[in-house]
Amino acid sequence: METVVSGIRSTGKLHLGNYYGALSNFVKMQNEYNCFFFIADLHSLTTHPAPQDLQSTVRNVVVEYLAAGIDPEKSTIYIQSDVPEVAELYLYMNMNAYLGELERSTSFKDKVRANPNNVNAGLLTYPVLMASDILLHHGTRVPVGKDQEQHLEMTRTFGNRFNHLYQVEYFKEAFAFTYSDKLVKVPGLTGQGKMGKSNGEADCIYLSDAPEVIRKKIMRAVTDSGPTTPHQAKPEAIQNLFDLMKVVSTPDTLAHFEERYNACEIRYGDFKKQLAEDMVRATEPVRTRIDDIAKDEAYIQKVVRMGAEKAQVSARKTIQEVREIIGLKKLY
Repeated sequence: METVVSGIRSTGKLHLGNYYGALSNFVKMQNEYNCFFFIADLHSLTTHPAPQDLQSTVRNVVVEYLAAGIDPEKSTIYIQSDVPEVAELYLYMNMNAYLGELERSTSFKDKVRANPNNVNAGLLTYPVLMASDILLHHGTRVPVGKDQEQHLEMTRTFGNRFNHLYQVEYFKEAFAFTYSDKLVKVPGLTGQGKMGKSNGEADCIYLSDAPEVIRKKIMRAVTDSGPTTPHQAKPEAIQNLFDLMKVVSTPDTLAHFEERYNACEIRYGDFKKQLAEDMVRATEPVRTRIDDIAKDEAYIQKVVRMGAEKAQVSARKTIQEVREIIGLKKLY
């Protein structure tokens, strides 16, 4: 059985885009593949989060993984820092990663432009840590978007370079994988494209948002004065709201408001009220599970402990074999 490896950074709460995108795919994959889903707390250290914030966000992601339907009996759910072998493989792989190729990473250049006063070594070697997460469990399928394709290419480079250097066929090549014909693009509320935390709190509907919070966010979403000619093209911000309605509302509801828009008779207040109620309804099952699971500290600890143990079995085997290949053998 092929192995799927994927992680989500522990930078806070998961939003609707995560749920209909990555998480919905994770739930399907766990029935068909050997899956390792981790919370990437080591990756988040590049932004120097406060210790108390880091711990709470890690816990949030664990709870929301479970609430979204990831089954710890079918998948391995673990916290990255609970598996020290990740850091060890990261060290070995850094020895075979070169400055020029790391500086050419698109994500590194983007982060340097966005945060010129925080250009740390962790940002530079971020692709190496990502590669180590995948190689540690011999992942061959990695559910990522287009923006991570370069990191996957670098993962293949590092694995193949290791194989060539030590004249072995040890690490397998990993490729992007998703149920592409079923992907749902979830736009944000601010009209800036895909929903994402980088666009600010107002852009996201979080899985844990209370109904009143969802209603306020939807009602504050930017609209215009309305169409002035029949079948007028929608501005991006308006199209995003219609795309959100396509995700959470019934086809009849969407068709009604499309008709009102095309006839220049739409009332955005009514439109957003309907969208808000449909959003509340769509997120209610996950939100209820989040509330229930978050109260069960014993269950959360059991899941995390079980995940760490399962991940360590795979990780220790890899590290033992890598040490043997490199020549790091005990003299006693």
